[in-house]
Amino acid sequence: MSARSHAFHRRRRLAPCVDGPPPSALSRHVLTTLAWLLALAFWVMPGHARADAAPDRAIEVRRVAGKGDLLPVTLGIPFPPGMLHEPGELRIRDAKGNDVPAAVTATLTWHVRDGGIRAVRVQFRGAPGTYRFAVEAPRASDARGWPYADGLVDGRPAALATLTPGWLTASLIAGPQSVAAKDEPYARYVDAQFRWARRLPKDDTTAWLFDRPSTLFKAYVRTGRADYLEAAEESYRWYMAGIKRDGVPVSPSCAGGWLPDGKPCDVKYVYIEPVLLAMGLTGDDSMHDAATVAKMADLWNSGGWNGPPGPYTSPRDYFTERLAGLGLVETVAAYELTGDARYRERIAARVGWLYDHQRANPDGLGDDGSWRNSWNIHENDPTGANDVRGASPWMSENIVDGLWHAWLATGDPRIPGMLVDFGRYLEAYGWIDPKLLVSPHDWRNGCSGPDGQIAWYWSSSKATTEQLSKIQESEGWYSDGHTVELGLAVAAARYFETDPKRAAALTKRFDALSSSYATECAAISDTLRRFNWNNRGAGVAQWMMAQPAGAGARAKRPEAAP
Repeated sequence: MSARSHAFHRRRRLAPCVDGPPPSALSRHVLTTLAWLLALAFWVMPGHARADAAPDRAIEVRRVAGKGDLLPVTLGIPFPPGMLHEPGELRIRDAKGNDVPAAVTATLTWHVRDGGIRAVRVQFRGAPGTYRFAVEAPRASDARGWPYADGLVDGRPAALATLTPGWLTASLIAGPQSVAAKDEPYARYVDAQFRWARRLPKDDTTAWLFDRPSTLFKAYVRTGRADYLEAAEESYRWYMAGIKRDGVPVSPSCAGGWLPDGKPCDVKYVYIEPVLLAMGLTGDDSMHDAATVAKMADLWNSGGWNGPPGPYTSPRDYFTERLAGLGLVETVAAYELTGDARYRERIAARVGWLYDHQRANPDGLGDDGSWRNSWNIHENDPTGANDVRGASPWMSENIVDGLWHAWLATGDPRIPGMLVDFGRYLEAYGWIDPKLLVSPHDWRNGCSGPDGQIAWYWSSSKATTEQLSKIQESEGWYSDGHTVELGLAVAAARYFETDPKRAAALTKRFDALSSSYATECAAISDTLRRFNWNNRGAGVAQWMMAQPAGAGARAKRPEAAP
């Protein structure tokens, strides 16, 4: 008996019911379906699990650059918490139901309640077509795997394997997500943007700001589209090839930094989240190792050329919402990828800094729900006159995204209130009153129509309209290009908001800002990184808005796995 089979049968002997016959295929299906429902309930309130309790487990194999009918197929299959515990329990079948010899390796582990395998890498050889996977142990036939790069032809996959969006969203590989409906306005918006964002932007390094690979992987998760996955795989490999592997992760060496922009110490280009998503969705383990991930995470911890991150202790401290938010997102990704306790501690510290900044701002002006800081220092003009204490609404979306990731990974009880408070700030002070949007100071792009929403480029609960208008006039023309991602801040606040009137206002706001999903707005391609900033975190807003207002306050809080 193989070691894998022995381990499986040993687990069976330790199960509570050991005196009956082995479970039938039907009972195994019932058990795995139940596990899926329990896992999905992990982050939603009882009674609101998806109706399609058994997502389609089809694998669609498409030829990309390979030849013949024995294509080397490598894919990642993600699983929700607690559903899969042994790689040997996974079987691959062809269209006729015959077992396909496969190599299956666990690549990601859940570090939250119920634990289990988060993703496996599956490798088999076969012709283009439809296959299926099943959780039935032990697997009948193994195959020998190969290095991921050996399945590439001139840098492209010989074959590309996609899963259904029903399975991908249910797996929680990118957190809770909803399948993109065929007529969904946001999905049409992403599709229209992809038409100009699809080509790999090798010559414009700013096109990678806000993380292009993760944006594409998440678009794939909601749709199952092969073109999104192919673009994500290509972008991921090009991005990771530029990571600096030698040296130490502090300035001026900055190991773990990104070299193509010529500034490896600029941490806002250092992304760990796509490593997690690539492992879970393509099975590609060839572009990183533990040391590389550690250097990337440690570079964020040292701050690169920005200096070490830390609490906001003085009104004169340098602070940007982008660095605070992206740093939290990537620290969470490092923890999810490795389970390393150091990263868990760094998450708690970063959340604590933001909690104190929001609740007890050292400027003494009170708690308005924002992460208030200095406009002059924000713009690298610390000695400038007429400072405006406030916050950038659209950059604060990065903090919201980071807090949401942190809540999913740790269940930190401080986070829901922080998201609610920022939502209240945004509603009270973030959006420009339509009465001010008159010629010649409309500041909006006409693509979203007469009801298009636009947030202040720099907002404040303390400044006058004249002060904010002056900044808007100077810096904020067409800043409604950031309205799409602000849907996340609105939806996250509504997800945790328990006050019915405030929740209703957030629902109304989200409905209004959806005018920015117009395909005319999506066609604007003057800044390539717009595709990333609009969509890296915004997709989950569609799932959030499908939940009852305040559902997050009643949802099961994530906890660490034993």
